[in-house]
Amino acid sequence: MKLKRYLAATLMAVTLSVADAYTQTIQTTDTNSVFRLEDLEELVFKNHPIVKQAALLSEAAKANVLQSLGYFDPALKASFGRKLFGNTEYYNNWGSELKIPLYIAGADLKVGYDRNVGTYTNPETRTNTSGLSAVGISIPLGQGLLIDARRSTLWQAKAMVSYAEADKVKQINSVWYAAVKDYWNWYYSYREYTLTKEGVDLAYKRFKAVRNQTLIGDKPPIDSVEAAITVQDRQIQLEKSTIEVQNALLVLSNHLWNEKGLPLELPRNAVPQTIKETVVLPGNAVLDSLLQQAERQHPELVKLRAKGSQLDIERRYRQEVMKPKINISGALISSRRDFNSYIPDYYDFNWSNYKVGLEFAFPLFLRAERGKLREVKIKQQQLNYDLQQSGREIGNDITKSYNSLSAYKSQLGVQIQSINNQQILLTGELQKFDLGESTLFLINSRESKLIDMKIKRESMISGYQKTLAELYYKAGIRQNQGIYSDR
Repeated sequence: MKLKRYLAATLMAVTLSVADAYTQTIQTTDTNSVFRLEDLEELVFKNHPIVKQAALLSEAAKANVLQSLGYFDPALKASFGRKLFGNTEYYNNWGSELKIPLYIAGADLKVGYDRNVGTYTNPETRTNTSGLSAVGISIPLGQGLLIDARRSTLWQAKAMVSYAEADKVKQINSVWYAAVKDYWNWYYSYREYTLTKEGVDLAYKRFKAVRNQTLIGDKPPIDSVEAAITVQDRQIQLEKSTIEVQNALLVLSNHLWNEKGLPLELPRNAVPQTIKETVVLPGNAVLDSLLQQAERQHPELVKLRAKGSQLDIERRYRQEVMKPKINISGALISSRRDFNSYIPDYYDFNWSNYKVGLEFAFPLFLRAERGKLREVKIKQQQLNYDLQQSGREIGNDITKSYNSLSAYKSQLGVQIQSINNQQILLTGELQKFDLGESTLFLINSRESKLIDMKIKRESMISGYQKTLAELYYKAGIRQNQGIYSDR
């Protein structure tokens, strides 16, 4: 009699503790809001600071092009000097020039006006009181004819625009890939939490049934204790899953920003989208297409090619500076200040009034020039090797990701079959238990195994989706979000 009262008291205490633990697992959220991958994509590409920062890369490259174009801007300069001493005007000099750099042949077009008078003015530059106007041109016949420093700078700046665009794509792809991985981590954490909570619900319902049977004497009290332990064990797992899904939600929120640049957080009732259990592996045609696209437009390869174009321009320039410097300049001169006054022909613009000049320079050993050219050629060789190796690694990475997808697909198919078989075993065990031919331990064992297998299935689905995102990331392009579909 005392034993029965003791067991009844024990059963009541267990019932109260399990009931209290189960009540704490009930969530009070009214509705769940589905946060789809497309929603994440919209927010990331619209408001993410790194995405906005990456957009500035191409703007900075274009600014460098504009800066390089400044070398071809017309320049106007003027100078004035006068000296008076002891009632003597030593000199009164005025000079002005408009120089217009020409894109072709590295030439400069010049328009100038000089007025140099005074007692001690240099006879070579002395003019009459009207001064002299000049229209001329300066042309390099040797070094600088095909390419010069300003054209080299401009062409290299233009080549770096492609480099900056590729770098922008690379950074944006990296941001998106990280966001996708965090999304599928959240998806797995949430599905693990959901399945664990379903396990708690099932264990609690079974505990209540066993408890009622124990109270009427159909089951021994020890079965109620075992059922209670199962509830409590799954409750511990649920608490762990709750923390993990909250942390995964916080990590995903790192990628969320509003239009004002303020951080956003997903609400607690947000849930990820659901995914079909059966995945469709991209065909070999997709793999071939990704390999071809990667070869043409992968950001890393585009950057290397842009760097190669820049080095090729630098090589051409360094070869050019090894030529002798031969600059010829000429100008027609006149006493004319405007086009309305009369000027005698022998003082006006004609082929008998001119200035010419010739400049020649050539280093005898060219050691500096040859050393710089050799350095550029070595950099080109290094770049070619880097391009070959990078292309090979990118192709292999794409193929490796595709092979991982194929493995995930096979494993997921087997896992789904195993879940179906485990469900059949559990159903049969429940039927045997109702007939008194099985034990609660076997039921809990098979049910826990089924829950673990379902969680593993969700892990495979999450891994498959992350690997699919990795496939496109390795190819250097954005993933088409149309591949996702609801269960």
